[in-house]
Amino acid sequence: MRSITNSFAPHSQGFKLDARAESFGEFKCSAALLGDAEALRRRMEEDGHLFIRGFFEREDVMAVRRTVMTRMAAAGYLEPGSDEMLGIALQGFSKSFSPELGKNIPQLDTLLFSGRLMDFYRSFLGEEILHFDNIWFRTIGPGLGTRPHCDVVYMGRGTRQRLYTAWVPIGDVPIEVGGLMLLEGSHQQSERISAYLNRDVDTYCTNGRHASEIEAGTKMWEWDGSLTSNPVTLREKLGGRWLTTAFRAGDLLTFPMNMVHASLDNPSDRVRVSTDTRYQPVSEPADERWIGESPIGHSTSGKRGRIC
Repeated sequence: MRSITNSFAPHSQGFKLDARAESFGEFKCSAALLGDAEALRRRMEEDGHLFIRGFFEREDVMAVRRTVMTRMAAAGYLEPGSDEMLGIALQGFSKSFSPELGKNIPQLDTLLFSGRLMDFYRSFLGEEILHFDNIWFRTIGPGLGTRPHCDVVYMGRGTRQRLYTAWVPIGDVPIEVGGLMLLEGSHQQSERISAYLNRDVDTYCTNGRHASEIEAGTKMWEWDGSLTSNPVTLREKLGGRWLTTAFRAGDLLTFPMNMVHASLDNPSDRVRVSTDTRYQPVSEPADERWIGESPIGHSTSGKRGRIC
């Protein structure tokens, strides 16, 4: 397998990753399987993800990026005088979630909630589908990436087995800008991490020391949903390789709720812009935190207290 790192040393959470072929690799592209739902389902079961290079029209994604980068420049997030489309961050930029930057962009709503992507999940799941109404809109600047986690701890109150994340880069994301990475085979390790997978970030101890802050909305949660802060020792424990790629505008990466994933650190001067959204069969229960015109998300309305 060719190296995707070349002379670049990948890091995550400040830890240098083992970039040898047996520890670090690249996604297998499933673009050739499009149109064969059964083959896609087999690949998902085996690999725990589908990476489809060029799934969207590049110009459609870049049109969204143009709107977003214009907004970022106007908000003072980008280096003055630089090419907005490069996304060169103003020194000190630290926002990671920027939901306001993704609102009221018809091209983005079309990209994620109609047409090709909806047809894909409809075929893949073999029935009519429902999407969560929330768009997780990310603007990851220079610095540490996302800690290893599984999505189920954030959105597991509905169906857990047939809910899928779609991760979409809004522009090109070279390795050094900190793209997403998945831990190979971790979707088959659910028994080993079952205690983690059965947790819910919005559940808290009503008799705990943070209860009053959580109930008042001044503290988001007792626990942030991370599986660990050390992706190196996690890989050594669970096995497999950390998989990633140099993403391009138009790519799609999709995976289930129990797939362990994280992101590379971003040592560049650029902002990585991406979205993640969720899709499931309409016939199965949906997590109420992410459905509706104004999803309650991780607000106080979504909390569940218990005696610990």
